[in-house]
Amino acid sequence: MIDRKDHLDGIAMGALVVLCMSWGAQQVAIKLIASDISPVMQAGLRSIGATVLVGAWAIVADKTLFERDGTLSWGIAAGLLFSAEFLLIYWGLTYTNASRAVIYLYTAPFFVAIGSQWFVPGERLSRIQFFGLGIAFVGIVVAFGESFTLPSRQMLIGDSMLIAAGALWGATTVVIKAGPLANSSASKTLLYQLALSAVILPIGSIALNEPGIVRWSGPAIISMSYQTIWIASFTFFAWFWLVRHYPAPKLSSFTFLTPIFGVLAGWLVLDEPLTRSLLIAVTLVAAGVYLVNKRI
Repeated sequence: MIDRKDHLDGIAMGALVVLCMSWGAQQVAIKLIASDISPVMQAGLRSIGATVLVGAWAIVADKTLFERDGTLSWGIAAGLLFSAEFLLIYWGLTYTNASRAVIYLYTAPFFVAIGSQWFVPGERLSRIQFFGLGIAFVGIVVAFGESFTLPSRQMLIGDSMLIAAGALWGATTVVIKAGPLANSSASKTLLYQLALSAVILPIGSIALNEPGIVRWSGPAIISMSYQTIWIASFTFFAWFWLVRHYPAPKLSSFTFLTPIFGVLAGWLVLDEPLTRSLLIAVTLVAAGVYLVNKRI
C-alpha cells in the first residue's frame, strides 16, 4: 500500500529545494560544455548512461521491474512525452532567446494543475492555490522579462515550441499520476523515460544538424558525469518517488525555483550578472509557492 499524502511535509520540501538547486546548476553544466558536446546530444548521452545505471540498480533492488502490471503502454507514452519535451526545448532555443524560453517553459506547473483537475481525483487546487501559481509565474517573468521585446516571426515559432514543451512536461506528470504508473516503482517509471529518450534524443540531435560530440575535454567528462549520475539517475529518481507519494500540482509549484537557482549558479560559476529584479522575483516565487502549499 502506497502512503500518499495530501500535502508536502518537511522531507518533501527539503528534497524539492535540493532538486531545484541541482537542476538550476545543470543549466550551467550544459552551457559550460556546449562547444564540446551539443545540448541535445548531451541529453541523449545522459539518458544512455542513466539507463545503464538505473537499470542495473533496478535489476538488483526492484523486484517489480519485470512484473506485468499494465504499465507498458503508459510507460511508452510517458517516455515519448519526456523525449519530445526535451527536443522541443532545445529546438525552440534555436529560434528564440533563453529568457523567453524560461518564461514559456515554466507554464508547465499550470498544465500540471489543469490536468490534475480533470484526471487526478484528490489533487485539485483551490482558487487561492491557483493564485499562488500565478504569483510564482509573475516572479519568473520579473526575473527573465527585462529583455522581453515584441517577438519576430522566428521568435514566435520558438515561443510556441517552448509552450508546447511546458505542456508536454505537464502531460508527462499527469500520465504518471492518472494511470497505473502511479502504483509503479519510481525506478520502473524512470526507466521507461530514460530508455526511450536514450534512443530518440541522439537521433533528434542528428536531425537538428547539431555537431554532436566535438571532443571529450576534462570539463565535458565532469559535466556529463554530473548530468548522468546525479541529475538523470538520482534527482529524476527522487522526483518520480515524490510524484508517487505527493500531490503533483504542489510539487510542480516548487519547480519555479529552478530558473532562479540557475541564475544564481550562472553568477557564481560563469560570472553572469545579477539584477535587482532577481530579489523581487525570489520574493514573488517564494510567496507563490507558500500559497500553493498552504494547508487550507
